[in-house]
Amino acid sequence: MALRLSPCSPSSSSAAFSCSSFDHETIPARTSFTTWSCQRSKNGGKFELKASNVHPPGAVSLQTEGTRTNPLTANPVKTREKESSLAFRESREEESTLSIVVLGASGDLARNKIFPALFALFYEDHLPENFMIFGYARSTMTHDELRKSISKNLTCRIDKRENCSEKMDQFLKRCFYHSGQYSSEEHFLELDKILKEKEAGRRSNRLYYLATPPSLFVDAVRCARRRASSLSGWTRVIVEKPFGRDLESSRGLTRSLRQYLSEDEIFRIDHHLGEELFENLLALRFSNLVFEPLWSRNYIRNVQLIFSDDLGMEGQGRYFDDYGIIRDILQNHLIHLLALFAMETPVSLDAEDIRNEKVKVLRSIKPLGLQDVVVGQYKGCSEGNASYPAYTDDPTVSKNSLTPTFAAATLFINNARWDGVPFMMIAGKALQSKRAEIRVQFRHVPGNLYNRNSGTDLDKATNELVIRVQPDEAIYLKINNKVPGLGKRLDCSDLNLLFKTRYPSEGPDAYERLLLDATKGEHRLFIRSDELDAAWAVFTPLLKELERRKVQPELYPYGSEGPVGVHYLAARHNVRCADFSN
Repeated sequence: MALRLSPCSPSSSSAAFSCSSFDHETIPARTSFTTWSCQRSKNGGKFELKASNVHPPGAVSLQTEGTRTNPLTANPVKTREKESSLAFRESREEESTLSIVVLGASGDLARNKIFPALFALFYEDHLPENFMIFGYARSTMTHDELRKSISKNLTCRIDKRENCSEKMDQFLKRCFYHSGQYSSEEHFLELDKILKEKEAGRRSNRLYYLATPPSLFVDAVRCARRRASSLSGWTRVIVEKPFGRDLESSRGLTRSLRQYLSEDEIFRIDHHLGEELFENLLALRFSNLVFEPLWSRNYIRNVQLIFSDDLGMEGQGRYFDDYGIIRDILQNHLIHLLALFAMETPVSLDAEDIRNEKVKVLRSIKPLGLQDVVVGQYKGCSEGNASYPAYTDDPTVSKNSLTPTFAAATLFINNARWDGVPFMMIAGKALQSKRAEIRVQFRHVPGNLYNRNSGTDLDKATNELVIRVQPDEAIYLKINNKVPGLGKRLDCSDLNLLFKTRYPSEGPDAYERLLLDATKGEHRLFIRSDELDAAWAVFTPLLKELERRKVQPELYPYGSEGPVGVHYLAARHNVRCADFSN
């Protein structure tokens, strides 16, 4: 063992030295040590070694946590106590149980989306070893009846392994049912007793999914918190949209939920936020140097966020007629897509860092007025031998309904990066095609050499970046190139990343990603309360004006491109509407 001597400040009577006889990296944190000081004696100049039991520099006292700093490198050093704590924590996780309770288990959302997503997670080994799923609803049903109901929608769609039926059987054996009222604490107490029996004394983590009408949210959360929350682990609640009808009702709902849950325990879900488009947008922006310098008002002419559906209501109009396309799509989905597109670079990919930047963008958007929008409603039409119903032909919709099934809105972000750039949202039902995408149109080339005698429509030849989820997931960039030959004619071509060609395996459903994130406590794709407030602040003045003035939506034929008025709105802001043939 070598002694390292470093000089101290000498006194008038002696020259003192400190002697290190131990290695800081290998010593347990809460141990007393014998350290040695070397002092030159007054007589003869000899060194005397003196020992004392003290903590060495950088050691941790009994009152501090089990991490310390290496005095040589200033880096944190893990202690044995920390390692043992982690090992204990890991062993506790192995002993824990995940209980997922789906409220509204007899509804279409649970049968068609939630249970199939949970099975896909189980099929791919993303759920813990000890888990169970409880359906909860007012309907009377046995465990076997629930299993039979949900088994109809379970598929091994990912790679169709031979053990598919075996995995289904294993999954269904973990599924149970309990009937009860959403406002009955007694019924939730019964549920709690059953859950505890199944959890068998393990550490309990519980995830509640509220696949119920919004009017039942608060009662269900109250009962779950008071009578059926975990006492040894975490309790989290996924809340389905809609989150209120306007800013005031949204804030009221949040206040009511916060009586029983902290913000970290609330997961406000919009399944569209779990689509690949959101993940790809982040990767495209922040992992490719080529795009970041262009991502501003200096190069981008306009941005279009499009969500179109080729189906109408077909008997499902009861919910929609209460909310309409603006609340259902623009405020819940497209506004958050816009925020991700336009936000500044976050500090990290952590949930709070991303959501902080989104809030800044949302608070910078000017509230919408009637002059900024076009609303429409589809009407019936006939084509050949086929006839298509109008929105008001739906038996669940009032004949005099003014609820818009189409809306186009132009928004502006009042900050240095995006000042003056129109962001156009377009969403509608019963349109020509099913489509979800972002289209970024760039500015014209300054002093373009091909502006004369090139036979090119430069407005149509503007560079355009398209990020598409439907109909075929893709990212492509429209560029101009010369047509081969003796002339100078230009053509617009696509640099295309078609996902089904590049990545042939089928990706996860949006619900799978969001449910997995909720079990992990990952909030990145869920909506925080201040995000929700900021989004509602953009649309609430418009919604109140539409209802106060009873604005008549422009009619458009089922299966068309939508109201003609959208082209006038686009032209007012020098926006060329997307060509859906491309």
